[in-house]
Amino acid sequence: MIMDFQIRFFPDPVLRKKAARVHEFNAALEEIIRKLDAAMRAQTSGIGIAAPQIGNSLRIAIVDISRRLPGAEKLILVNPEIVKAWEKRLSREGCMSLPEYTAQLPRFDRVHLRWQDSAGRFREGVFGGLQAVCIQHEIDHLEGLLIIDRVVSLKRDLIPRPIRRLRPS
Repeated sequence: MIMDFQIRFFPDPVLRKKAARVHEFNAALEEIIRKLDAAMRAQTSGIGIAAPQIGNSLRIAIVDISRRLPGAEKLILVNPEIVKAWEKRLSREGCMSLPEYTAQLPRFDRVHLRWQDSAGRFREGVFGGLQAVCIQHEIDHLEGLLIIDRVVSLKRDLIPRPIRRLRPS
């Protein structure tokens, strides 16, 4: 299968740009959503992705924590916005666009979210735990923010991932 997308890595400028609102709900939007889903599934631990991560500066994201929590609903978020949030806690997060690091950063444990689906219908819901954290992470991407912008101390809270060594067979 030929992949028709490329994950963008920091410091790509598209990752720092505030994404534009989606106004047209059409086949072009469906194609971006298809590419986002394929890009997320291609990552072994991907549970969310935002359009800027594949070079589209539009307010589109997917959150699918079902790899970690079977039965969780996949959310296709167009023009998402957090209406209310509760209960801050520390979260350890990774990011496809910064694959060498994880980071400890403050996140809300519950969020009330408003968004549009791929057909343009408005939806609302309250999400908690990992799903709430993932939603906040992807909305940060839509705002041009990365995990490195949320850590309290780069020295203490930005953690290099271990180098994976090849093992002899």
